[in-house]
Amino acid sequence: MNDDESNPAALRALQEDVFRRKVLRARGMTPTQRFDEALELSQSIFEWMHSGAMEQCGFTDPEDGWREVKRRLSRLRRFQEYNLYRPAAAR
Repeated sequence: MNDDESNPAALRALQEDVFRRKVLRARGMTPTQRFDEALELSQSIFEWMHSGAMEQCGFTDPEDGWREVKRRLSRLRRFQEYNLYRPAAAR
């Protein structure tokens, strides 16, 4: 365990610093740059979801992995539509 993990105040300060840097970076971007960044981030998330589905389900065919990602997203959408899923409140 490092010092930040044993010191909640230091960890919180580090989190705030990282957040502040991200905000300042985003403010320095043009709208097109921010949009491109969002697309890249979305693509990365989909790739992580696909890798997770492949690993968790033991698939070898990438198409099976994408079908599983679609199934999971559809399930989440249904929960949201019926108000069964609510993100955790900010602390």
